[in-house]
Parts: sequence; structure tokens; C-alpha cells
Amino acid sequence: MLGYPGAGKTTAAGIIHHLTGAVHLWADRERNNRFPNPTHSHQENMALYGQLNTETAELLRQGKSVIFDTNFNYFRDREKLRAIAAEAGAKAIVIWVATHKDLARIRAVERSEGQPTRVWGNMSLEDFERISDGFEEPQHHERVIKLDGQALDYQEIERALADLATEA
Repeated sequence: MLGYPGAGKTTAAGIIHHLTGAVHLWADRERNNRFPNPTHSHQENMALYGQLNTETAELLRQGKSVIFDTNFNYFRDREKLRAIAAEAGAKAIVIWVATHKDLARIRAVERSEGQPTRVWGNMSLEDFERISDGFEEPQHHERVIKLDGQALDYQEIERALADLATEA
């Protein structure tokens, strides 16, 4: 998943899960379950993503599709996941939920409280900016499905998945 906080990544992941049956690994929920008072520290991130990477690798080896619902804004992180997929004989696809930064900021900073796709409610503007500043668009060789974060619905995502299937 690729996109700003508030772009609609978890919404898209949920729809893809319902359409395909792929296992939905939602990093925010897993962090909340594993750490009673999450700090988002480097040590906590390493433990969480180590666990999720291991789980992803095992699910892929079992022949299951996985939606890794976190913010893979850094190319190097996407490369690491691509290597995990390749080792299991699977292909990695970047789901880019493209949303204008201003709209994503409003969603993440002002409108998240009580939303089922947000574990901790509104995020701080500082956290939004820190995460957003690391955004790296997909490179030309990455396999990408680009979704409009303002128009996420079953039909659009189903069409995008069908288009990908015809390319394969």
C-alpha cells in the first residue's frame, strides 16, 4: 500500500480483501494489539514489522495472497517486501491510493476520530507531515495499481484488479 496518511489505504485494503479473499494484515491494528501503549519507536517498529514480514512470508509460502496494509512510502521498504514475495514465488503489486495531500491531511488530522479505518483517531499535523515528507512515487519498473483516493468503491477496485489480471 502506498499513499499519504488519510489517503484511503485501509479502505482500499478492506475492499480488496472482500473482493479477493486475500489475507488483510493491517499494521496499525496489529501494533495496537501487540503493544498496549504504542510508542512508534524504532525498536517497536522493528519488532512489529519483523513479525509482519515473517507472517507475510509464511502466508505467501502457503499460496495465500496478502494485503500488507501499511504505508510503504519508501522505495527500499517496497523492495524488501518484493524480495519476501519473490522468495515465496509470489509477485508484489503496489496499490497506490493517490489522494491530493490537502485532502489526505484533512482526513488524517481532522476527520479520523471514530472512523473504523483509524485505530488511534486523529493524528497530529507533525506526524502527518513527517510521514508524508517521506513519500516516494513508484519507479517505472514497479508493478502498480493506482486508485483514486477520492473515488474508492467496489466497482473501481474490481475494474483495476481485472485490468491487472488481463496484463498478466
